[in-house]
Amino acid sequence: MNQTVHDELIAIRDLQISIQSEGSFFEVVKGVSLSIRTNEIVCLVGESGCGKSITALSVMGLLPADVARVTGGEILYRGQNLLGLKSRDMRRLRSDDISMIFQDPITSLDPVFTIGSLLQEVIQSHRKVSRSEAEKLAVRALEEAQLPDASKRMKSYPHELSGGMRQRVMIALATALNPSVLIADEPTTALDVTVQAQILESLRRRQRELKMGMLLITHDLAVVAAVADRVAVMYSGEIVEEASVNDLFDNPKHPYTQGLMGAIPDITARRGLLHAIPGRVPPPQVPPPGCEFAPRCSYSIGPCWEKRPALLPTSVGKLRCINPQPFSR
Repeated sequence: MNQTVHDELIAIRDLQISIQSEGSFFEVVKGVSLSIRTNEIVCLVGESGCGKSITALSVMGLLPADVARVTGGEILYRGQNLLGLKSRDMRRLRSDDISMIFQDPITSLDPVFTIGSLLQEVIQSHRKVSRSEAEKLAVRALEEAQLPDASKRMKSYPHELSGGMRQRVMIALATALNPSVLIADEPTTALDVTVQAQILESLRRRQRELKMGMLLITHDLAVVAAVADRVAVMYSGEIVEEASVNDLFDNPKHPYTQGLMGAIPDITARRGLLHAIPGRVPPPQVPPPGCEFAPRCSYSIGPCWEKRPALLPTSVGKLRCINPQPFSR
């Protein structure tokens, strides 16, 4: 994919976010830089608690003000810094220009409103259309998300739908207004493999139709392999590696990425232990003095413990490691 900086829709630059705990603030996103381009799917990968979702919420301007705050950096949408926008201006951008599918559809959909009323409210809050026209657009959005019997389901409540159907409703809500950027936060969590594949195909089809830039947040490498154009691996609030999906899977360079790859079960193996990354993620209250991954890394050397490595360009992407080693499967 030959793209330039002119194709950038979202440019996150040196983003820093702190959260409050027991009266003190601790940094949980530590200088993240990431871009999302037109007609590109970027996957943000990492284990739970590494900062993926809070980064996405900051793009949407939805950080809980009494708990989390941005302490540095920029989030640019088409060159405009979203962190400097007033609340009403940010509300105009949501759904219309930047939209998001949240992790759990059953908690994201209001249980006292029908699917149709939720969709019509989103449409009429951003478009000057009549109620009947909003209803037509809502049905079309559900059909484009491949929800069976879309007209009939307009009268359904969230609890009357299956998990896969609710996720299709979330896709319809997020794409009804044809946004330029779509953020999908774990959109296939708790779905069985067949439904997961269907949902991913629906998402990818809508993304290609609208030529959206898409940020897909996941910890599932099978999902990454199926849909990503580019992958950023996040660990303990930092991007540690970034590359095209083919380069990352063919030759992961960061020890953490290699650990994730090595932990994928081999269905051809008849016996043996599953690989696991030793140790645990350091708490944000007591970060290590050097590399965040050093306490768990088999390749750490003296300098790894002394200074935080920078995220530097490589021949195929970016890497935050001073002692990378070849990957053996």
